[in-house]
Amino acid sequence: MDGLEFLDTLNPAQREAAETTEGYIRVIAGAGSGKTKTLTARYLYLVQALGVSTANILCVTFTNKAADELKDRIERMLGPEAAADIWASTFHSACVRILRRDIEKLGFSSRFTIYDTDDSKRVIKDILKEMGLEEKTFSVREVLSVISNAKDAMMMPEEFSQLWEQRGDWRRVRMGRVYAAYNRRLRDANALDFDDIILHTVELLQSDRQTLEYYRNKFRYVLIDEYQDTNHMQYMLASLLAGGR
Repeated sequence: MDGLEFLDTLNPAQREAAETTEGYIRVIAGAGSGKTKTLTARYLYLVQALGVSTANILCVTFTNKAADELKDRIERMLGPEAAADIWASTFHSACVRILRRDIEKLGFSSRFTIYDTDDSKRVIKDILKEMGLEEKTFSVREVLSVISNAKDAMMMPEEFSQLWEQRGDWRRVRMGRVYAAYNRRLRDANALDFDDIILHTVELLQSDRQTLEYYRNKFRYVLIDEYQDTNHMQYMLASLLAGGR
């Protein structure tokens, strides 16, 4: 087909991965086997052979560098006009776009601020001081790690605290109080940390059927690079968006 010459640069296994488009498909490939090349070819095949709009394909990967490389390859092949609405990004960048549109349904303003690790550390440090908890016993790094793991498990502060009260772990119980205070500080500041970006997107899709249906209808195809590296929240996000297809 005209415009599909890129398929001729693929080996038989890569071409099969690019041209097999319907249903759940998992491609297993080692380092240096041309995964990005194949993923790009698959994206281009959807657009050029099947007529799918770039606006209807979500393609996510894990690092900004990989996302930029993927988007650059697609734009070079399709041109700037056809590539105007490409959703090829990291999980976090894709979720920020979703939240800017609909996070008000969760009680935040769409003009929310994103806290980096240093911002989060400062908030935790202030909370520990106010609660009279010494950093020798409750290191900022450990507390943030515990909170991050709780958020990945979609465990809110109340549930977290109840769990550790039942198990009699006084350190975790106090971390649960820090976690609750931390969440309140973020909400009061209309701010999200990195974990919140995906957590709140999942919460939004789970709680608001209209938003879920909008994105399910929008993203006819969901492509995930390095899928084996997804954590629980990223898996939940992919499952929600791809549900029913």
